[in-house]
Amino acid sequence: MRLRADFSRSERVLPASYNWVPSPAAGVERMMLDRIGDEVARATSLVRFAPHSRFPAHEHGGGEELLVLEGAFADEYGQYEAGSYLRNPVGSSHAPAIGAQGATLFVKLHQFQSGDDRHFSVQTRDHNWLEGPWPGTEQQCLHNFAHERIMLLRLSPGAALPRPVARGGEEVFVLAGGLIDGSGPCPAGSWLRHPVGHADSLQADADGATLYLKTGHL
Repeated sequence: MRLRADFSRSERVLPASYNWVPSPAAGVERMMLDRIGDEVARATSLVRFAPHSRFPAHEHGGGEELLVLEGAFADEYGQYEAGSYLRNPVGSSHAPAIGAQGATLFVKLHQFQSGDDRHFSVQTRDHNWLEGPWPGTEQQCLHNFAHERIMLLRLSPGAALPRPVARGGEEVFVLAGGLIDGSGPCPAGSWLRHPVGHADSLQADADGATLYLKTGHL
């Protein structure tokens, strides 16, 4: 399978167009955002788990990065409620068990760079926001490696991301509030991916916005 697999193109997925599909594991659905491969794939997805579901033990052949959007899950290493950010590097493994409320995760698979082997989790809701890199922004730095930067970014109303997009491109998932780009509103749940040189404006709407932002990785 190849879905939004040309990383030289801009991509835009809004929640109104979500198409949840069952995964091979019972009680698990996926909304595929980009994908190269079948069940073993370089993939970015939203993954929705039914209450009390379990995912079989599996090894992360290319690494796994995830952010818990709703609900909670646990594995051999801890318990992770909404707001938890995890990095499971190449060769790590776990067997997630989902809590009574189910869980929805933002997941990126097979996207770790060689040598990026830090294994950790952090609860972002327990951390303070610091001054951001651009006017009208606050940030929580999640992970840096080589040219790759991953953060939560909070934008005040009207605050904008810098343009044109710098080396390595950018990827955005809107966690709260909303953005406005050249095609219109991007509400919470929107996913955007832009290559280097992309020049269309991207700014917070009148309510401001909170984002997952990853740069330098495309």
